[in-house]
Amino acid sequence: MTDIFISIAIIIIVGFLGSALAHRLSFPAVTGYLFGGLVLGISGIIATSTIHGLALLADLALGFIAFSIGSEFKISFLKKVGAAPLIITIFEAVGAVLVLDLLLILIGLPLPAAILLGAIGAATAPAATLMVVRQYKADGPVTRMLLPVVAMDDAAALILFSLSTAIAQMLIRKGDVSLAPMILEPLWEIFGSLVIGGAIGVLAAFFLRRFKNDGDRLGLALCIIMGGVGVATIFHLSSLLLCMMAGAVFTNLSKQTVKLIKVTDAVTPPLFLIFFVLSGAELDVTVLKSIGLVGIVYIIGRVIGKIFGAYLGARISKAPAVVRNYLGFTLIPQAGVAIGLSLVAMRVFPEYGETIRAVILCATLVYELVGPLITKATLTKAGEIEPKMKKPPCAEASKTDSSK
Repeated sequence: MTDIFISIAIIIIVGFLGSALAHRLSFPAVTGYLFGGLVLGISGIIATSTIHGLALLADLALGFIAFSIGSEFKISFLKKVGAAPLIITIFEAVGAVLVLDLLLILIGLPLPAAILLGAIGAATAPAATLMVVRQYKADGPVTRMLLPVVAMDDAAALILFSLSTAIAQMLIRKGDVSLAPMILEPLWEIFGSLVIGGAIGVLAAFFLRRFKNDGDRLGLALCIIMGGVGVATIFHLSSLLLCMMAGAVFTNLSKQTVKLIKVTDAVTPPLFLIFFVLSGAELDVTVLKSIGLVGIVYIIGRVIGKIFGAYLGARISKAPAVVRNYLGFTLIPQAGVAIGLSLVAMRVFPEYGETIRAVILCATLVYELVGPLITKATLTKAGEIEPKMKKPPCAEASKTDSSK
C-alpha cells in the first residue's frame, strides 16, 4: 500500500514537471503529461504492475471526462444545430474506414486484416481533446460541434467494428459463422450503456435538488461516476457511453448542472493529471521498430479519412465554413477504445492479431503525443482560442499574483 502512495506522489510530480515543460514550449498541458508519463514508463522507476494497478484512478478520470462531454448535449443546442453532429460523425467515421481499407489493400495486407484495421480507425479519443478545450477555454462553432461528434464517435466505431468483424469472419471461415453474437454484443454494449446511463442521469437530477452545499454535490458526482463505471464493468458495457449519457440526461433535467460541474472542476485536475501520466507510462516505444509500412499507412490514412469525411459531412449538413475547414483536424487523438478493439481482434483473429495490435499501439503513441498539439493549433487558427489564452492559465495567474 505504501508503494502505491509513493507511486502516486511520483506520478503527480512527473505530471507537474511535464506540464511546466509544455507551458514553456507553449504546448497543451496534456502533451506534457503524456510525455512525462512516457519518460516515467521508460525509466522503470514505477513497476509496470503498479501502473496497471492504478487503472481504477484512470477509469474514474475517464468517467468524469465522459460525463463532462455528455453535459454539453443540451437540447437547446441540438435543436439549433439539427442533425449536423450525427451526419458529420457518420461521414468522418466511415471516411476513415474506407480510406484505410483501400490503402491497406493496395499495399498488400490480407483483406480480413485490412477490414479490421480500417474499422478500428473510426475510433477517436475524447479525453485529450476535451483537456485542450478546457485548458484554453476554447469556444466557437468548431468547438461546439467537436464535443458531440467525439461523443458519438465511439458508438460509431463499435458498430463499424462489429460489422467488419462479421465480414472478416465470413471471408476467413467461408460462411461457417454465427452472425448473431457479433451483431448483438456490440448492440447490447451501445444501447445498454445508453439506457442505464440515462437512468443514472435521471436519478442524479432527482437527488441533486435536495443537496444544498458543495460537499454533498461532490459526493453525488463521485457516486454517479463510480456507480456508472462499476455497472459498466459488471455488465460489459461502455463506461464512456454510459457516463456520457448520464451527463446528457442530467444536464437537460437539472438546473444545477453548472453548480455540479463547478464543484467537480475544483477537484478533478489532479485526477486528470494522473490519468494522462499513466496513459503516457503505458505507451510502449519499443513497438515503433515493428511499425513497418502498414503502420505508416494506418497513421497517415486515418488522418486523411477523418479530415475528408468530416469536411464532406459538414458540407452536406450545411455546417458553417469554419467547421468544414477545421473540424477534421481535431479528430486525430486515438487511445482506449482502439486498443480495446485491437484486443478483441487478437482474440477472434489470432492469425492477424499481433500485426493489428502492434499497429494500433504505434498509432496510439503518435496520435496521443501529436494530436493535442494539432487540436490546439487548429482551434487557434479557427479563432476559438483567445490570444491571451495561448499562454497557459497558470502562467497568467502567477503574473497576477506577483503584481499584487
